[in-house]
Formats: sequence, structure tokens, C-alpha cells
Amino acid sequence: MSNRTNPAIEQILQNIEKVMTGKKEVAQLSLVALLSGGHVLLEDVPGVGKTMMVRALAKSVSAEFRRIQFTPDLLPSDVTGVSIYNPKEMEFQFRPGPIIGNIILADEINRTSPKTQSALLEGMEEHSVTVDGVTYKLDKPFFVMATQNPIEYEGTYPLPEAQLDRFLLKMKMGYPGIDDEMEVLRRAQKTAPIEELEPVVSIAELRQLMEEVKHVFVDESITRYIVDLAARTRDHASVYLGVSPRGSIALMKASQAYAFMEGRDYVLPDDVQYLAPYVFCHRIILKSEARFEGISTEEVVDRVLARVPVPVQRLVK
Repeated sequence: MSNRTNPAIEQILQNIEKVMTGKKEVAQLSLVALLSGGHVLLEDVPGVGKTMMVRALAKSVSAEFRRIQFTPDLLPSDVTGVSIYNPKEMEFQFRPGPIIGNIILADEINRTSPKTQSALLEGMEEHSVTVDGVTYKLDKPFFVMATQNPIEYEGTYPLPEAQLDRFLLKMKMGYPGIDDEMEVLRRAQKTAPIEELEPVVSIAELRQLMEEVKHVFVDESITRYIVDLAARTRDHASVYLGVSPRGSIALMKASQAYAFMEGRDYVLPDDVQYLAPYVFCHRIILKSEARFEGISTEEVVDRVLARVPVPVQRLVK
């Protein structure tokens, strides 16, 4: 494979750019998670385009888009679905909830109770939901992009470690630059750009891309590098709980997807270094004294990356 961006990937990113001006990196990272079978947690203030990003991605890949607006009174059955008795048929019939789809927007996930938050867990990890003892398989791809507002904490339920660990990546959108915001206003004068967006790949083509990602070569030196990075977070002086083996797997899979998007069939240390903060930071719990001193998980990951030796041998098959 030549070192050139995959044409289908470039089409998807260019299509999203029609709606999301100046957010190519966020689009790339979202696509990394989608191609590697993971999920994304977007944490940012309202109005910066979190919902629009998910909708644009879903439309670009012909995926079935579902939105779940999390509120304090939302029940688990409102997410997974419910079995209702049909007197004519004399049997219970399953009415699927909004989790039954391809690309799911879990909007303001920290505004609902832990019991309802956990309704997403089985779907995110097992790609299935169980209602009244019956398990229903979810179609591939199944991709959850959850959002939360980091400013307003009143009446919210912070995601527990078990839930955070199931997100492949955590990232922020950020405010657009002046020129980008001017372009957003220009496009929005007549009609919403999202309404005119057309698919550029089919769902079958997306599934094929996901299969190709699995065959991206990861040299043993790279897997050792990933494991060393994770292990170093566990014995860091500022860390109470380090990155789990699930985090190591997540970084490897994300690196495969990123390498594939860059037009390579092998992973480089650069891929691992670029993605490590997005994969590791939300999986680390700091000691109380470290938080008191103002140390962040981003600083811990940066220090770990600086201290762990980088593989230097040839990595191409």
C-alpha cells in the first residue's frame, strides 16, 4: 500500500468538511474510532457543533442515525426498547429503542442516572442489547458518539470509570477560528448545509473498510511500545489508577485505523504517539494530591511519552 490517503476516506472527510468548517482533525479522529469499532466521548461547551459532526458522519457513510437525548427522568427501557403484549397475536412483541441503529448520538450523557447510562454498556461492549431475557444483536457498524458539557455540573451524574473505559477516544471540539466562523455564518444564511449533504460511501463499503483496517500490520516492537506506555501510567507517582489492558488494545486498534487512513498497511510509532493522549487521558485517575497540585492527565501522558523509548527498527513487512 502506498503512503497516500485512501480515496474513500478522503471522500468522507471532504464531505464532512462541507458542514464542519475547520474541524478536519475532529472528523479524522471520529473516523478512526468508527473504523476501529470504537466509540467517542465529545466533551465541550454547547453550540460548537458536536451534534452536527455526528450527523455529518452518519450521512456521509449511509448509516442509520439515531439520537438519544439524555435527561434525568430517562429510563433504561427508553434506550434499549421494550416488549409490549399484543392481544391479537397473543404474544409479546419487541419495540426497539433508539440504540438500535448504526451511529448513535448519546447527547448530554452525564445528565441521566447511572442506571440509564449503564443501558449503553452492553451495546457498546457486546454489540447487543438484552430486553426481558432476550438478546438482540446490533448491526455493524455500531458507533456511539456521546457528548457532555464540562461546564454545568449541577444535576449531572459523572460517568463512572467502567463507562469511560468503553470509549475509545475522548476529545474536545473547541471554538472555530475567526475565518472558519465567518464561513459557518456564510453557509448558514440560506439553508442548513447538513440538509444538502449526500452519502459518499455505502454502508457495505464502510464495512469493507473496517475489515481492511484489521489487517494493518502491527510489529511486535510497536505492541511492546504500547504495553510499556500503559504500564508506565500504572506506576506513575501522580496516578492512582493507570491505563487498563483494554486501553492498550484501544490504542493498538486506533493506531491501525489511523495508519490505514494515512494510506499505510503498517503502524508507525508516530501513530501511537499522536493517538495516546486521546486514548489514555480519560482512563487515568489521578491521586488527590496530584489534582491539588494542578497536575492533569494530559501532563502525565506527555511525561510518559517523553520517557518511554521509541522503537527505531524497520517496521515495514
